[in-house]
Amino acid sequence: MAPTEQLEIETKYDVDTSVILPALHELPGVAGVAQPVQLDLEAVYYDTADLDLAAHKVTLRRRTGGEDDGWHVKFPVSSGERLEVRHPLGQAADDVPIEVVRTVRVYVRDRTLMPVVTLQTRRVVHRLLDADGNVLAEIADDSVTATVGGSEPQSWREWEVELVGGDGSLLEGAGELLTSAGARPASGPSKLARALGDRVPAYEDWTLPKKPRTSDLFRAYAGAQVQAIRERDPEVRRDVEDSIHKFRVATRRLRSALATYRPVIDRAAGDSLRAELKWLASELGVARDAEVQREHFAAEVAEQPVELVMGRVAGRIDDHLRQVYRDGRAGALEALESLRYFRLLDALDELVAKPPVIGDDRKAKKQIGELLSHDYRRMRKAVRRSEAAPTVAERDHELHEVRKAAKRLRYAAESAVPVLGHHAATLAARAEEVQEILGEHQDSVVSRELLHRLALEVYAEGGNPFTYGRLHAAEEARGNAARETFYKLWPTLKFKL
Repeated sequence: MAPTEQLEIETKYDVDTSVILPALHELPGVAGVAQPVQLDLEAVYYDTADLDLAAHKVTLRRRTGGEDDGWHVKFPVSSGERLEVRHPLGQAADDVPIEVVRTVRVYVRDRTLMPVVTLQTRRVVHRLLDADGNVLAEIADDSVTATVGGSEPQSWREWEVELVGGDGSLLEGAGELLTSAGARPASGPSKLARALGDRVPAYEDWTLPKKPRTSDLFRAYAGAQVQAIRERDPEVRRDVEDSIHKFRVATRRLRSALATYRPVIDRAAGDSLRAELKWLASELGVARDAEVQREHFAAEVAEQPVELVMGRVAGRIDDHLRQVYRDGRAGALEALESLRYFRLLDALDELVAKPPVIGDDRKAKKQIGELLSHDYRRMRKAVRRSEAAPTVAERDHELHEVRKAAKRLRYAAESAVPVLGHHAATLAARAEEVQEILGEHQDSVVSRELLHRLALEVYAEGGNPFTYGRLHAAEEARGNAARETFYKLWPTLKFKL
């Protein structure tokens, strides 16, 4: 059975054992309350010896005795919201199934998962219904006993309100009703957090200073990209739409920042990380590029006059790219299960916690302009090389280099927004404009290579490659148009630094 997922929106309240649950039928939109259902639940929570999951507010449990028996993984989304991914129980009662382990790999890596807390809960569920009998929310009255290792069990009572088909007003109304009856906002975000208490390691709550140094800008930007990697990794494994693209962008942004901030971040350490990030991005790139090409060619072939489509063109292109995507995704998932990836994640944690700052680290407002100027000059040199390129192939290569330089300038400008504000945001937008135009050009170059290869295959098989040639000409026109647009735009771009 495939895993399922749902967004969980709930609030929790601590309540004394003597408090009586108030009448619920007068809450907004509630037409009735179903007969209460009593459940006896057992949940065994798993984590590493260092409680890496709990430290990141992620929970992994094996639950039995209820209506949703199985392995549950919960990720924080926002305040009051968590994404719950459910897997079937399977055969093993003690070992975490490998497909569940992979869901939390980005946090646990190659460390061992073990039981850390057992919760016994006697739950009484009250379902709030609308006029048609649909469930709006569930209010659970829980009597909990938690056992942590060899410690004495601890017990408490709590009320939990979880939205099902209702809205925020119902959640708010229920909160007001329950607190008026004697409940208090929960002392922790989850039962697990309450059971573990101060055993959970606390990460340094670092924020960007009001007057940052240049290394502070790097730390803030790098930290945001590492957090994005943590969030995207589970999504890539679950094949969430656009997750590979977002993951790859985070690796590129971080790699770019390590280059831009070389004057203040140790180059040897930074270049070592850049090499590993390049490896990871390349592993992700095969599937992502096939994804983009499939979408593009599906539209382009559909635009061709029917009488000019000779043979099964769209199907052949799509079959090829589907296989490339499958192979690329398999390769990406293999990379995400490798020790090389785990050690990279360890190194990224260390980078954000303790950036390897070198001596030339000054106030960001006085230094960041120098870094942006360097990245701009790098892009300008690439433009000049493209203009002087003696062959089409060399010109295409140099325009690709311009695009990569524009990306670096864009990301550098984004990182400078906290101190340069609108000025940096404008610079980032102009660099992004160059990136997008030359992205069209590079996509056309890659597409032409694919069409040429497929046309040769069709010809060798005795088929008619006419339509592939027609598509090739369209791609060449697209690339030429993008190139001309860039060369017209370039003199008008004023990168004031």
